[in-house]
Amino acid sequence: MTRRVYTDVAVFKEQNAALGTKLPYAADTSVLKETLTVGKVQIRNRLACQAMEGCDGTTAGAPDELTHRRYRRFAAGGAGLIWFEATAVLPEGRANPRQLYICDATLDAFKRQVAEIKETGLRENGVEPIVIMQATHSGRYSKPYGKPAPLIAYNNPLLEGDKPIDAARILTDDALDRVGEALVRGAVLAEKAGFDGVDIKCCHRYLNSELLSAYTRAGKYGGSLENRTRLLRESVQGAMQETGDGFLVTSRLNVYDGFAYPYGFGVRTDGSLAFDPTEPIWLLKTLAAFGVPLLNISMGNPYFNPHVNRPFANGPYTAEEHPLCGVARVLHGTATLKAAVPQMRLVCSALSFLGVAAPHVAAAFIENGGFDIAGFGRTAFAYPDFANDILHTGEMQGGKCCIACSKCTALMRAGGTPGCIIRDKDIYLPLYRQLCTGEEGI
Repeated sequence: MTRRVYTDVAVFKEQNAALGTKLPYAADTSVLKETLTVGKVQIRNRLACQAMEGCDGTTAGAPDELTHRRYRRFAAGGAGLIWFEATAVLPEGRANPRQLYICDATLDAFKRQVAEIKETGLRENGVEPIVIMQATHSGRYSKPYGKPAPLIAYNNPLLEGDKPIDAARILTDDALDRVGEALVRGAVLAEKAGFDGVDIKCCHRYLNSELLSAYTRAGKYGGSLENRTRLLRESVQGAMQETGDGFLVTSRLNVYDGFAYPYGFGVRTDGSLAFDPTEPIWLLKTLAAFGVPLLNISMGNPYFNPHVNRPFANGPYTAEEHPLCGVARVLHGTATLKAAVPQMRLVCSALSFLGVAAPHVAAAFIENGGFDIAGFGRTAFAYPDFANDILHTGEMQGGKCCIACSKCTALMRAGGTPGCIIRDKDIYLPLYRQLCTGEEGI
C-alpha cells in the first residue's frame, strides 16, 4: 500500500477505508473560514501555522534575516493563527546556537519581528494574525554551543540505552524552580514584545514534557501526577498572574509519548503502547479550571519516534504502521480530549501527510466537534500560502504540498537552518547538499 502524501483524494478515501482509520471527510471546507473567539482574542479563521523552528536566529538569540523571511511568508499566507517557534527562556536551555532566546537584550528585536508579522498580515490579507510565542527549555536536547549539553528530569533507558546521562545533569528541584521562574519571565517579555499569547511548551520530550513521565523521580517534581505536572501548572499560573487579562496563556502539550510505562506519558500501565487519555484529561481539566482557553495538542518525540507526531512518506526508518494510522491516532486522540473538555479550544497536529485531503479531514473534525483549529507544521515550510488557497478555493494544490520527505528535519539534525528543499529550493537545497550529502552548490 502506497505511503506517499495524497495528491488525489480518491486514493486517500480508498486507503482510509482499507486501513480502517475512520478519518471523516467533508466535501465542503467552508467551516475553516469561520472566526473563532478564544478568551478575549478573535482568530479570523480556523487555520494555524504550527511552531516550526528555523534555527536561524543570531547568536544572541534575536530573529535574523531568514527568520524574518519565514514569518513574512507565513503572515502573507493567510493563516489566522501563527504559533511562533520555540524560543528559549534561559541560555543553557537553547537547543542550538541559533535558537531564538528572549531576554531584555533581545526584546526590541522581538518587538520588530511581531510588528512585521502583524503589518504583513494586515497588508496582504486585511487582518492581523494572532501570534503566540512558544517559551521553551530544551532539557535533554539542549545544545547551546553546538555540542550536546543535556539537562534532564531523569534518566530514561529507552532513550539512553546502556549510556545513562551523568547524574550531575539531572536538574534538582531548586533548578526546576528557577526554570519555572524563567518561563514566567519569558511570558512577561512576550507580552511586552507584542505577542498575543505565550505557549509554555510541554511537548516532544523537551524538559517540561519529560517531567510528565517522571514516575521514577523523587521529590516534588516526580512520582504523583500532581508532582509530574507541577512545572507546567505553576508556570501557566504564574504567567497568567503576571500578564494582562487579554493575553493568552496556553501550551503545546504532548498527551501521548509512545513510550512504554514508566517512561512515557499517556500510555497504559500494562506495558503496551496504547493511548490512555486518563492523565491527559485530568491535566486538561486542571488547566481549564485555571482559565486556560486554548491548547495545542501533539504526540510523540521527533528525535525517537517521529512517525508518531509527524507521519512521513520517507524518513530515517520504516515505521511498522502506515502513516495514515499515525495521523488517525493524533486526530482521533485529540477528539477524545475535546469530548472530555468541550469548553477548551484545541489545535490539532499531524495533518501534513494528508496532502490535498487535509482541509477536508480537518473541516469534518471541526464540524463534528473534534477540535477547533487545524494546525499545519511541515506544510507551512513547503506551502506557506496553504491557508489562502483553502480560504479562497476550498482546496490545497497537490503540486505545492509538503511531500513528507523529512529533509527539513535532516537539515536541522545536521546543524543547518531547516526549510523545504523541494518547494523552497533556492534557499535550502544548496545547504542540504552541503550538510547532508557532502555536495556543494545546486
